Amino acid sequence: MTTMHPTLHHLTLTALILTITTLQSPTSSTDFTFNSFTPSSNLLFFGNSSLHKSPNLISLTNDSPFTIGRVLYPTRVPTKSPQKPHQTLPFSTSFIFSIAQVTNFLPGHGFVFIFVPSIGINGTGSAQHLGLFNRTNDGSFENHVFGVEFDVFRNPEFNDVNDNHIAVNLNSLTSFASHPSGYWRFDEKSDGYFEDLKLNNGVNYQVWIDYWDSMLSVSIAPAGMKRPSKALIKVSVDLSSVFFDEMYVGFCGATGKLVESHRILAWSFSNTNRLVGDLLITSNLPNFVPRGGTSSVFRSKGVIAGVTLAVVFVLCCGVGVLVLVFKKRRRRRRSSKRDVEDFEEWELEYWPHRIVYQSIFEGTNGFAEENVIGFGGNGKVYKGVEGGVEIAVKRFLHKSEEGMKEFLAEVSSLGRLKHRNLVGLRGWCKRDKDSLILVYDYLENGSLDKRVFECEGNSMLNWEDRIRILKDVANGVLYLHEGWEKRVLHRDIKASNVLLDSEMNGRLGDFGLARMYGHGEGSSTTRVVGTVGYMAPELVRTGRASEQTDVFGFGVLILEVVCGRRPIEDGKPPLVEWLWALMEQDKLVSAVDERLKAKGGYGDEEVERILHLGLLCAYPEPNNRPTMRQVVKLLEGQSNVAEGIEGEGFDMRLLDKVKSTAMWSKYHHSSSSGGHPTFNELRQSMSSSMSLLWSDVMVDGR
Repeated sequence: MTTMHPTLHHLTLTALILTITTLQSPTSSTDFTFNSFTPSSNLLFFGNSSLHKSPNLISLTNDSPFTIGRVLYPTRVPTKSPQKPHQTLPFSTSFIFSIAQVTNFLPGHGFVFIFVPSIGINGTGSAQHLGLFNRTNDGSFENHVFGVEFDVFRNPEFNDVNDNHIAVNLNSLTSFASHPSGYWRFDEKSDGYFEDLKLNNGVNYQVWIDYWDSMLSVSIAPAGMKRPSKALIKVSVDLSSVFFDEMYVGFCGATGKLVESHRILAWSFSNTNRLVGDLLITSNLPNFVPRGGTSSVFRSKGVIAGVTLAVVFVLCCGVGVLVLVFKKRRRRRRSSKRDVEDFEEWELEYWPHRIVYQSIFEGTNGFAEENVIGFGGNGKVYKGVEGGVEIAVKRFLHKSEEGMKEFLAEVSSLGRLKHRNLVGLRGWCKRDKDSLILVYDYLENGSLDKRVFECEGNSMLNWEDRIRILKDVANGVLYLHEGWEKRVLHRDIKASNVLLDSEMNGRLGDFGLARMYGHGEGSSTTRVVGTVGYMAPELVRTGRASEQTDVFGFGVLILEVVCGRRPIEDGKPPLVEWLWALMEQDKLVSAVDERLKAKGGYGDEEVERILHLGLLCAYPEPNNRPTMRQVVKLLEGQSNVAEGIEGEGFDMRLLDKVKSTAMWSKYHHSSSSGGHPTFNELRQSMSSSMSLLWSDVMVDGR
C-alpha cells in the first residue's frame, strides 16, 4: 500500500479547496466595508436621506412627518452568474443601525435593506409603504425588488405579525417571511429562549443577512454581541425571477404621521465573503438611547394599575366631551348653509392636519402687511414662523366660492402627496367663517418665474441650473401621474407655480386647480381652467383635462425657461409658434435667452435636444405627445429607452418626428382638411371659448 507524503497530501488538499472555492465564487465580485460614512464614500442619496457629520452616519429620514429617504451603493452589483444566467449569485451583508423616537411625535414607521433595479424614489410612498412601493405598484412582479424590512408599526393589510418585526419582502409589502424582532439565546440552564429586541429604543443593533445556495437567513443582536447561532429568519427562496443581472443595493426608509429617526452607522457587503460582519467595528459607537431610558418603576404593578385607571378616566371624560362637541356641531351644521355643511364634513376627515389659528396669527405678526410675500386671486401669502420653523401662509377669503374650491383642492391633493419635488403642505386652519388658511414649507429662493425674468448677474439662473430645475419639475409631475395611489392632474403647470428651495431644487406648487382621479378614470369636468398660453388646444375645445394637457403645460414651461420669454407677450407672436418658425428656418439655437448666450455653458446640440422635447410636449395633437415618464428619461439623457410595445428607441423616434420639416409643413397646412389646427385657429377657438367661459378660465396672475 502506497502512502502519500504528508507535505504532498497537504498541498493537494489545499489546491482542491482553492479549486472548489473558485468554482463556487462569482466571476465578478463586489466587496466593500464602511465603518463610517463620509463624502468620499460616494453613496447615492435620494429624497430626505442625508449624510451626517460628527458622528459620520447615514440618516434615512429627517425627523419630520411624511418623509422618504433612499441611499444606494454608487454602482450596480452583480447578482446573476455570467455563465449561468438563471443562477443567482450569493451575497452576505451586515450593518449597524439605530432607530430612535423623536420628541413630540408618536414613533413609526421603519426602514428596509433593499436590492432595486434603478436609482431614485419614483413610484414610492411614505408612511406604511416605507419608501419602497406605493398602493399602485405594491405586489407587481415588474418591481424586481428584494427587501428585508425593520418595521415598528403593524399594518393588517400587509399581514404584519406585530408592531415590532423583521420581514422579507419580494416585490410586495406583504411579507414573504416575517418574525417578531429578537434573537435566540442559549446557555447551560436552558435549551434556548427568545429575547425580544425593541427596534426603536435607540439601541445600536447589528444585522446579518446571508443568501447562499438559495437559502436566506436574517439575524439581529445588540451591536457588540456575537452573531446568534440560530437565525431569526431562515427560509428557502429563489431570487432568480426577482433579480436582474445587476442590481443596486442599499437602504430606504419612511415616516408618516408617525415619526422616528432611522440611522445607518456601518455597513459591509460581499458576494464572496460570508464573514462580512466581522469587518464592522462595534466599539465606541454613538449612543442614541434617550436619557433616562425606561425606569423600572414604570414596570411595577402598582404604577401600571394606577396608569390604567387614569387612562380609563381620561377616556370616559374624552368620550363625554366628544358627544357634546358632536351635538353642538350637528346643530350648527343644520342651521348653516350648504357649502359650510360640505366643509364641516370634509373637516372631520382631515382634522389631523389642522394647525392652531393663534400659532399662525402670532407667527405672521397678525398677518402684518410687511410679511406679505405674494398675492393670489383669492387671498395673500405671508411669511411667518411656526414652531421655530419658517413657513409660508396662504390666507383665502372664505366668502369667495373659488377660494373655497381652491382650498379644498389643495388640502385633498397636496395634503396627501409627499415628494421632494412638490411643495410641502404642513397643515391648514379654518378661522370661524372669515378665512381659510394653508401653511406650506417656506422656500427662500422664491419662484422660478422671478428667477428667469427678474434676476440679472450672479442671481440669474445659468443653463445647468435651468435644466436641473426642469428635471425636478418633471419628476414631480411624473409622481402626480403615476407614483401615487390616485392619478393627479395639476392643470396649471407654469413658471410662477414652481418654487425653489435653499439648494435651488425645483418644487411644483399651487394645487388649487388640481383634481384627483383613479388610474384609468377619465376627467368628468368640462370647465376650462388654467393659464392662457399653457393650455392645450383640446382643453380649450372640450374643457377636459388629462395627463396630456399637463404634458403640454410642461412643454411650454421648457420653452419658457430656455428662451427667457413668456408664452404670450404683447406685440410678439406666441412662444410656441415663434419657435416652430425658427425650427423650419434651422435657427432654433438662436432662441436661447440672450442673457444665457453671454454666460455660455451649453452646446448647440443640447439646446436643440431640449427645445425639440419642449415642442414635442407642446404638440397640438395629444396622442403625439410623450408621457411624463418618457420626458423624464429624455431629460436625463437616456436616448434609447424600451417603452412598452414600442420597442427600443421609441423616445428618439419621437424626437426625430419633431425635427421633420415635412411634419411641420403638414402641420401648418392640414387643419383645413381635418388635421391639426394652426395657432391662429387655436387663438380663434380660445377667443370663442373664452367669450362663453371666461369666468371659468384662470388667467395669468391668479
